[in-house]
Amino acid sequence: MKTRVQQSEIKIHVPSNRNELIEKALAVVNENKEISTLWKVMNVNAIERLGMTDHGPVHFQIVANISVRFVRLLVKKGVVMSITKDFDLEEKYAELVVLLASLFHDLGMSINREGHEEFSLFLANRLLHETLTFLPIEERTIVISEVLHAIISHRSDGGPVTVEAGIVRVADALDMSKGRSRIPYESGKMDIHSVSAAAIENVEITEGDEAAPKKEKLIQINITMNNSAGLFQLDELLKKKIVGSGIEQYVSVRAFIDQKTEKKLIKEYKI
Repeated sequence: MKTRVQQSEIKIHVPSNRNELIEKALAVVNENKEISTLWKVMNVNAIERLGMTDHGPVHFQIVANISVRFVRLLVKKGVVMSITKDFDLEEKYAELVVLLASLFHDLGMSINREGHEEFSLFLANRLLHETLTFLPIEERTIVISEVLHAIISHRSDGGPVTVEAGIVRVADALDMSKGRSRIPYESGKMDIHSVSAAAIENVEITEGDEAAPKKEKLIQINITMNNSAGLFQLDELLKKKIVGSGIEQYVSVRAFIDQKTEKKLIKEYKI
């Protein structure tokens, strides 16, 4: 019980880079007892009842940071966010969309694993209205709609039609570094999912080197493993989230085996 209470009290931190929208939203989220309790319920369902990986505030912290980083890297490289292209709102609104979608995308796990994406929509809708009272009604409505689209699009057969939704879909799958997916394995659940998850050591996200001879993509994802079993995570989970995300043209993935003193490239994904 102590661990669960501590997890429910975790505060979300994302570098704001002077984005006052992120600062205001996080201030509300971090003081909302209903949200933190929902995260607690979700993790009980995921870990203790279903033997799954973490679906609590640590997961959302990681996904939110990855999502916001993706937005900033792509904007830096000249990619126009969908909320800017379609509604003429600044990039800071795109950061707000991916932040909130990252924090709320699994709320439906508090009800049921199957169909949790749909359940997340009606739980998130009210919470978003309460969280975004600092926005004018038109901007609030646009942001909420974009967040809800990103939430429903993170499912395996989701079809994101915004850059922001594609980012959240991919970021969700990138929470796989050391210690993040080992619960089923360490509890004695031995299958390809648990063994491959335990093989992932580190996930590194960097800018692509456009000056490289092969013309790198805008974002480079390097995944280090302690065992080649980790390729299952990349082939069956990450790759399937990237393909169809709408941002696959910007993302490159490389898999390495950690050989203590040097990393050996064992696979490069051409998505």
